[in-house]
Amino acid sequence: MRVCIVVEGCYPYIAGGVSSWVHGLIQSFPKLEFVLLTIVGSRSMRGKFIYELPENVTEVHELYLQDLDWDGKTGRKLKLHKKEYQALRSLVMNQDVDWASLFGLFQKHKVSLDKLLMGEDFLTIVREYYDLHYSQIVFSDFLWTMRSVYLPLFFTLKMKLPKADLYHCVATGYAGVLGSMAKVLYGSRLLISEHGIYTREREEELLRAEWVKGLFKNIWIEQFKKMSSLAYQKADLVTSLYEHARELQIELGCPGDKTMVTPNGVSVDRLQDLPGRTGEDGDRVNIGAILRVTPIKDVKTMIQSFSFAREREPRLKLWIMGPCDEDEEYARECFEQVETLGLAGDVVFTGRVDIRDYLGRMDATILTSISEGQPLTILESYAAHKPVIATDVGNCQGLILGEQDDFGPGGILTHIMNVEEIAQAMVDMARNKPMRLQMGESGYKRVMSGYRIEHMRETYQKIYKDFADYCGIAD
Repeated sequence: MRVCIVVEGCYPYIAGGVSSWVHGLIQSFPKLEFVLLTIVGSRSMRGKFIYELPENVTEVHELYLQDLDWDGKTGRKLKLHKKEYQALRSLVMNQDVDWASLFGLFQKHKVSLDKLLMGEDFLTIVREYYDLHYSQIVFSDFLWTMRSVYLPLFFTLKMKLPKADLYHCVATGYAGVLGSMAKVLYGSRLLISEHGIYTREREEELLRAEWVKGLFKNIWIEQFKKMSSLAYQKADLVTSLYEHARELQIELGCPGDKTMVTPNGVSVDRLQDLPGRTGEDGDRVNIGAILRVTPIKDVKTMIQSFSFAREREPRLKLWIMGPCDEDEEYARECFEQVETLGLAGDVVFTGRVDIRDYLGRMDATILTSISEGQPLTILESYAAHKPVIATDVGNCQGLILGEQDDFGPGGILTHIMNVEEIAQAMVDMARNKPMRLQMGESGYKRVMSGYRIEHMRETYQKIYKDFADYCGIAD
């Protein structure tokens, strides 16, 4: 069976939980042929892989959502036919979108996006939408916003898709549009696996964003909702990592009978017998943060909290383990914050590392994210018998306190951006060794009971086999 994995903004360019999951999934099925269809911002990312692709990845296709090198002035001169016009109107007006006609328009014809977005038909439709819903905004601003909203979607609709038996999209959004288009064009099967709920994550980002203001946020949010709705309706199966995420998918319009919970899994064996504390650790209490230094991980709150905790418990040391090059400006601000707070000797940025070289030295790990799914870093910490401090986002509460077991807490749960709570959790971990050891063991029992890579592999082996059987494809 030929499987096309469709990913957005992660694998194989950026390290992180989703990328690790994709890499592990492909490696788990060495006899299957995988094709990668990756969605990135621009051609500047072309071929800049940080992962060595497994041998069973036979092709990589890249889609650029902000493609400055596209030939925007060539292609079909547009005056849309009536059916095409109505399809475009249904999209902009969000009225029972005729996706099949849109797929045909962009796939069967060489459409100039420049001529489409600057043309009379698009202008007329946008003006109608404006008059109905947004007449309080300056029209020229509204028109240019609509062009910026639809350009990446139109790039997506123009993408020439590799053929596969199964399209496995690791998100809805633009990835879901590609998978849905493949199903309509090729009659393939479509599997959606959400680690976070894409629509909610984009909504949270937009509400915090500075680059888009006021009612324009609503326009972008509505765009992501309609793309996710398409993916949910076209998918044959939609998986999530935990029950509350499945409930959110249904709330957002996914038919309940299509949904399935498939928890994350980690290689426990890989995280056994790690190098332990060294002489330089002395009586230090090491807190480790395994993450990408980006705003969504809220590293600034972590550093501020550590500063307060260290005033009360000088033995504390914070290790921030992960790449700092994804958002260099934010990383620089974090470095400066450490210097300003006088923490240079007590906060270490290791950069990209093999966590097996460090995790054994940690007394606990910490995650202060403002958004998560089901973090692999928590499961990896548990596999190494380490307790966790984490904010109450995604499935962190379920992982720390347990959902279907009585093993006890595997760490301490705090509220988002609550410096006082996070600082107190660090102090408690430092001062109560029996507690943190017990929490580490509870976490280990939890990961062994339901979050091993073997469990995840068995789940997806069955899913893939069911799809292959349906299509009459031999294993």
